[in-house]
Amino acid sequence: MPHYKVTARPPPGKAEPRARAGPPACVAILPMLPEPGQTAPEDFDGVDIAATAIPEVIRLTPKRFGDARGFFAETYSRRALAEAGIDIDFVQDNLAYSRAAGTVRGLHFQAPAAQAKLVGVVTGAVLDVALDIRGGSPTFGRHVAVTLTAAAGEQLLVPVGFAHGYCTLEPDTRVAYKVSDVYAPEHERGILWHDPALAIRWPVAPADAEVSERDRSWPRLDQIESPFAYAAGRAEGVAR
Repeated sequence: MPHYKVTARPPPGKAEPRARAGPPACVAILPMLPEPGQTAPEDFDGVDIAATAIPEVIRLTPKRFGDARGFFAETYSRRALAEAGIDIDFVQDNLAYSRAAGTVRGLHFQAPAAQAKLVGVVTGAVLDVALDIRGGSPTFGRHVAVTLTAAAGEQLLVPVGFAHGYCTLEPDTRVAYKVSDVYAPEHERGILWHDPALAIRWPVAPADAEVSERDRSWPRLDQIESPFAYAAGRAEGVAR
């Protein structure tokens, strides 16, 4: 498990300053050897993985190893996911900041250039939603809704074939997520987040939500032809 120490360094091109009071002009993070007694326990395997009501949607909770200073956690481990039978090549990390509680983003998907997502919260909290839109799926039109918080560090794995969205539960919420294909605005599609047929219990009424004009204009689920097909035995949907 890595440990770090913080040392002051001058900005590039500047001479090493004399010792003085006040904050340093620049900070460098340098690795240091683990301190005595600070190694992780032998049973520390990094992450708890659990299926949800739709088994392909996975809830992950990275384990936190703490001491008096705080904690350390592996927020992503390709090895741990592979050992659980999840083999996804994530290619891009995204960060979304929402100022107000009650901000809704979604329900989004890309086709083609479909994306699986690993979603977590850096600050604040959200109700995170994954909607099954795989044609022929036994859970087509059903959804998983999970509360993700920065305090507990939960994550949600949203496979290809699902539309994704969330509503912020606290102000100044930052959502960080990995995606398995690059953002392609020309291929971005969506479903109306408050489509009554979806029966999603959002924590904010449509009239009170902070929503972009684009997200207000997506069609209902019954107005689209899904670009994804259900394939038994696969965690992800496949393109038609």
